[in-house]
Amino acid sequence: MSIKSKFFNFFKIVFPSTFTELGVFVFFILAYGFLGSYIGLNYRIIFDSRIPWDAYFSFDNKAIVMTGGSFERHPLSYYYFNWMRESILYFTEGKYNESFRLILAGISNLVISLSLVHIFKYLKNSIQLPLFYTLLIVFFYSLFSTNILLSFTPETYTYTLLLLIIYNYYTAIKFQKDEKIAGSALMLAGITIGGLTVTNFVKIFIPIIFQEGLFTQWKKFLKAVFRVIISVVAFVLLYLNRIDFKYENILSKSNEQYEKFSNVNSTPIWDMIYSYFLGGNILLTSFIVREKHNMKGFYFKALFMDVYSTPIAYIFIGILLSLIIWSYYKNFKNKLVQIIMISFLVDILIHCVFRFGLHTSYIYGGHFIFIFPMLLGWLFFSYKNSPKIIVFITFLLITMTTYLLMNNALRMSEFIDFLDLYYQ
Repeated sequence: MSIKSKFFNFFKIVFPSTFTELGVFVFFILAYGFLGSYIGLNYRIIFDSRIPWDAYFSFDNKAIVMTGGSFERHPLSYYYFNWMRESILYFTEGKYNESFRLILAGISNLVISLSLVHIFKYLKNSIQLPLFYTLLIVFFYSLFSTNILLSFTPETYTYTLLLLIIYNYYTAIKFQKDEKIAGSALMLAGITIGGLTVTNFVKIFIPIIFQEGLFTQWKKFLKAVFRVIISVVAFVLLYLNRIDFKYENILSKSNEQYEKFSNVNSTPIWDMIYSYFLGGNILLTSFIVREKHNMKGFYFKALFMDVYSTPIAYIFIGILLSLIIWSYYKNFKNKLVQIIMISFLVDILIHCVFRFGLHTSYIYGGHFIFIFPMLLGWLFFSYKNSPKIIVFITFLLITMTTYLLMNNALRMSEFIDFLDLYYQ
């Protein structure tokens, strides 16, 4: 394949390539853009130089934009966010003003809208769902709190979400063509996905386990090992270069972060898992306002999510999880389903078993929330010849979409009220 063909295929995968995909992209650009533009122009919460972290839901907007975040968790994001910040400042004449906030929100909007296009591509092209069910699932997923909040939030999660979805779509294409995942793709995915959040680095190697004949043909196995080694070496060298090869700092900082974010017991563990890790990334809860400070004498109001307070919220999440488990059971032998579920297991281990950041795990949705629409798509696929069950699932999903829309619209109005009080 020529270089020209490879570039063409790359752009066809990454960007909208049909009028329907373009329509989906434009729709969400406008929908999320209205919200992000309103917040960016009227409030200072997207970026306030005095507030490095926690202004809303523990996002680290200012810290991420200025430094890319802590090197032990976001080893290579420093380079991207430096470039992004300096590019925006060129247009705002060096000012961190409403135009700066508006451009930050606009970039996040573009990224999240593009990620929804890739969910559409996965459902329509890889699972081959009819258009109606594809659009229904995409719209349902677009209402998830993770997508709404990240659509105007300059954070690593915003970009991780897009890159993980693209990688899963690319994997699906390769598996359906019975092709291997290229070493260049592994390296690029490792540097971008792992570079933004180091715990996601392992996820790029999961598809290799399911490569046909990997454990029965030694040549395939050795080639796969070689591709993995090259990817790991490239990532490690860039990581070490980022910290001037002072590798001992990685362990000390990592232990410090683990102690800080894994020993919070203010809420029962089961409720943090249910309301924060599973639910908070989908269905917004009620909010808690707390007073915080920036370690330099400036005090500000911060917004956090509470656990669910109504039975219907617990029931909603329970029904959605039941659909996901049902889908996994029906598609257990499907390699693509196993890939996304093992990827999800990585996050379950980190946050639910080791309890890292469990008390604010509603911010980590960018690492795994995309598995929900994918598995819903596979559930529809598994019953394509059972019209009665399809009708039941469709009715259930339409009902859930209606409730999700009403709940999250109400909670976002409360969020705007919070901004009116403290962030004008």
